[in-house]
Amino acid sequence: MVTREVDGVRIGLLGLRQAVAERSLGLEGVHITRPGADPVSFRWVSDDRRDIFSVSKTFTSVAIGMARADGLLDLDDLVLTYLPEFKSTAADGVEELTIRHLLSMTAGIDFRWDPDVDLPGDPAQLFLSTPLAARPGTKYAYRGTNSYVLGRIIAAVSGSDLRDYLLPRLFRPLGIGNPQWTRCPIGYPLGAMGLHLRTEEIARLGETLLHNGEYRGQQLVPADYVELMRTDLTSTGRPDEPDNSSYGLHCWPCARDDAWRMDGLYGQFCIMFPHQQACVTVTAHYEQLTIDILDALWTELVPYL
Repeated sequence: MVTREVDGVRIGLLGLRQAVAERSLGLEGVHITRPGADPVSFRWVSDDRRDIFSVSKTFTSVAIGMARADGLLDLDDLVLTYLPEFKSTAADGVEELTIRHLLSMTAGIDFRWDPDVDLPGDPAQLFLSTPLAARPGTKYAYRGTNSYVLGRIIAAVSGSDLRDYLLPRLFRPLGIGNPQWTRCPIGYPLGAMGLHLRTEEIARLGETLLHNGEYRGQQLVPADYVELMRTDLTSTGRPDEPDNSSYGLHCWPCARDDAWRMDGLYGQFCIMFPHQQACVTVTAHYEQLTIDILDALWTELVPYL
């Protein structure tokens, strides 16, 4: 049975490789895990560590879930409780902002930050002092600074920055040695992007989330938080894009197979399939609509999982 399953996945992988070539989808690597079978992978380029873009956000969310389990914070706690140094400069209404609002991208703060451009001051202070575009919790707006501020909260409650907090709790148990995370001008990890990992290293978190936070017999992420990540959903206001119509706690539900995913710029995907108990991880550089990659995966590979 295992042999037939693996052979089926390899047939699907051949179809995916053909689709990548014909449609110029820019894939760099794919890694597939299934229970009772060895991982199956294919590389178009060497598996070097590189920026995984917004897949970084899911790692940031996991840190929040761990801190919650440690009793350091709760999701409905007010952000300014943990960052009191910004109370005097916070915009009106920011006193209502919670950690859950940051996780669900409903902060109501329309602040755009290009990490490649040095800001004149503290990015968290600039974010929290920006006048609200909407009351917290009422409107979805995808902004990376939400994730950055979550990382600042981790630093405030734990005494370790985001990367160092995750090092003994997640990265080392997953066998990910000394990962690098791009930092802001004042030294904090970006949170929303800038984490550098290999395709197969991303897959280890995917496997963990697929199995309710457990990795090879060790509970790394609280199971109740994993469930919240995928079920505490916010409408994005994009009903014409089924795979992007709602947002979880720094992850995305898929419209197909009850799957859910980490999702990053240029086609970085780690997709968890609860029914098939499979995880498919893809890294890519594709500058068109990355739904093209998801469609190719579902057409060519998913039927063989």
